[in-house]
Amino acid sequence: MYNISTGRWSGALWWQQANVLETVIDYSSRTKTNTYTDDIATTFNANKSTSFINSYYDDEGWWALAWMKAYDLTNMISYLSMAKAIFNDMTGGWDSICGGGIWWSKHKTYKNAIANELFLEVAARLHQRTSGDTVGGESGPWHTSYINWANKEWQWFKNSGMLNASNLVNDGLNRRTCANNGLNPWTYNQGVILGALTDLYKVTGDSSYLSQAEAIADTNNSTNIDDDGVLYEKGCEPSNSCGGDGSQFKGIYMKNLYYLYQSDNKQAYKNFIIKNVDAIWRRGRDRSNHLGLHWDGPFDRVQASNQSSATDATNAALAFSWPVSS
Repeated sequence: MYNISTGRWSGALWWQQANVLETVIDYSSRTKTNTYTDDIATTFNANKSTSFINSYYDDEGWWALAWMKAYDLTNMISYLSMAKAIFNDMTGGWDSICGGGIWWSKHKTYKNAIANELFLEVAARLHQRTSGDTVGGESGPWHTSYINWANKEWQWFKNSGMLNASNLVNDGLNRRTCANNGLNPWTYNQGVILGALTDLYKVTGDSSYLSQAEAIADTNNSTNIDDDGVLYEKGCEPSNSCGGDGSQFKGIYMKNLYYLYQSDNKQAYKNFIIKNVDAIWRRGRDRSNHLGLHWDGPFDRVQASNQSSATDATNAALAFSWPVSS
């Protein structure tokens, strides 16, 4: 699946390449292995001519998160520097339309949840990795600290209407009215905000961020599931229309649920992770240990995004030594 010439995984979209890389990094971190360290460097060196910047701010956010994790694993400052450069470009997406927030793309046609959640999460994580980054400081882009950007984004996001009354995040805002467009609450939109709010809690010690994250997680874990209680992408799995993008979403949710669990130790989240991984291992894999889109089965096909997404769940369960039989 991995091409050492291009530093990419076959069949994965550009934004998914960043997520697959993050899956590999998380596995390396949890298992204390350096088996894939060379692949991380290969991906960086083979693609750095683009600076991991394109026309889509959400794509950029995924890469910024991946390079921060690469920095955490290897202590290579070039990875952190790249994440900062990417975020600097992302700030160009902010304007006053709909009261603030960044656009999904540089074409400025849509303000959506995922781009803004990623902007928040990247800012909060850069703050934690930047000495001297303080409220009122000037260490970040536009002479504004990363923590100031994080606070500014969260204040806008929570008042934007994308977080609905049921504590689920819809896809984005109506361009004309700036109101919640009511589109599907994809699992990855619930996941990234869990990670971002957990980071804000870590930074501030304010438990209200954890409370909001838990409200989202509790709703998602009781609604975006199948009849067996296994995570289910209701917006595309029933019609087998997840395609390239949607096949990545559930893993993003699971790795962020685990990140939340690390801060609140809520037993229900541990149980949910183990339940999903049990389903993947028993019903969602083939005889060659390929993991499919449908975690509760049946196995559908070999695909980098399917494998990466399900492995995000198994990576989370590695911390628990989940009890499964082969």
